Amino acid sequence: MDAETAAQVFCWTAFLHCHSLSATGVQWHEPELLGEFVNRFFRNVRLYRIFSQWPSSEEALSGVLENAAFKPCGAYSERSGGFEPPVNGAGDLLARRVSGADLLQLRIQTRVLPPAAVQEALAVRIDAFKQRTQTEPNRSEKRDLKDEVYSELLPQALLRSDRLQAVMLPADGILVVGSASESAADYFMDALKRAMVSFQYAPVAFKTPADELMKRLFMGSSSERFRMGRECRMRDPSDTRASVNWLDFDLGDSSIRRHVTDGLKVDRLGLILDQVCGLVIDQDLVLRKVRLLGQDGMDQVPDEDPLAKHDAEFVITAGAFKSLVDALSAELGGFVS
Repeated sequence: MDAETAAQVFCWTAFLHCHSLSATGVQWHEPELLGEFVNRFFRNVRLYRIFSQWPSSEEALSGVLENAAFKPCGAYSERSGGFEPPVNGAGDLLARRVSGADLLQLRIQTRVLPPAAVQEALAVRIDAFKQRTQTEPNRSEKRDLKDEVYSELLPQALLRSDRLQAVMLPADGILVVGSASESAADYFMDALKRAMVSFQYAPVAFKTPADELMKRLFMGSSSERFRMGRECRMRDPSDTRASVNWLDFDLGDSSIRRHVTDGLKVDRLGLILDQVCGLVIDQDLVLRKVRLLGQDGMDQVPDEDPLAKHDAEFVITAGAFKSLVDALSAELGGFVS
C-alpha cells in the first residue's frame, strides 16, 4: 500500500466512524486527540485567502518555492528564512501534495546572542574607553561601542532553527498558517511573496463578525454544526486591558452569562465543530488550541511506514480545516468579496 492510498484509507475510516456516531444517536464524548502532527505544527493557526493562481502540481509548486528556498544564516546575519522539504524521507521537493492538499514548511534560522553576554562584553569595552580617553563615553559613543561588540559576537552566536508549516487547499483558495502570531504569519506570507510573482492574498474575513457567532452560542442559541466548548474570555469594551477568563467551565451557567448582559463582551470562545475538531476562536478569527477529534482507523496504516502515517494525519488535518472554514463561512454569511 503506497502512502497516498494508506492516507485515503485512514481518512475514510475516520469519516465513517464519526458519521456512524451521529447516525445512531449515540451520546458522543470527546475522544483522544489525533497524533502529534497537529499538536506540533497547527495548535494555533491563522487563515488566509489566496487569490493568485496556485501551481498545478507538487513539482511545479516546489519549483516556485525554490525562489525562496532556505539558505543558512550568514555570519553577520541575525536571521534567515526560506522553504525546505516539509517531510523527512519524502525526497527533496519543497512541497508535499496528498489528496489535493499541499504541505509547506518554512525554516527560520536565528543567531541567539544572549543580552547578558552583550552587556558583559560592553562593560569591558567601556572600561577600556575610559582608561584610554580618561572620560565617560557619551550616549552616541556607547551606542557605537555596543554596535562594535554586537558585530564581534554575532558570528560566534549559536544558531537556532524554528519551523513553521502551512496547509494549502488549492480548490478552496485557503491557506492555513500554523501560528497565532501575526508577525510569524506575516513572515511566512512574505516568503511566499518572494517565491511567487504577483502573489495576492488577504486574511480570511466573513460578512458577519466572528463575535456575533460567539455571542449567539454563548447566550444559548443553537447552531447547525457548532457547539460551545468550556473556555471563554470576556473584556470590558470601555477598558480592553480588563478581562476575565473561564477555563474548563460549564459556560451555560446563568451566572456566567449574566456578565454579557451586564456589558462584558465575549472576545474568545471555545467551539467544537461536529466530531471534527475543537478550538478556541477570537474576534479576529485567530484559531487557538486546535485539536482534531477521533483517531480510529490509525491501525489501517502500517507502523513500519512512517511516511504513510504522516500523510494519513495530513489528509485528516487538511480535511478538518476545510470543514472548519466551510462551517464558519456558512455561519457567518460567506466571505467578504
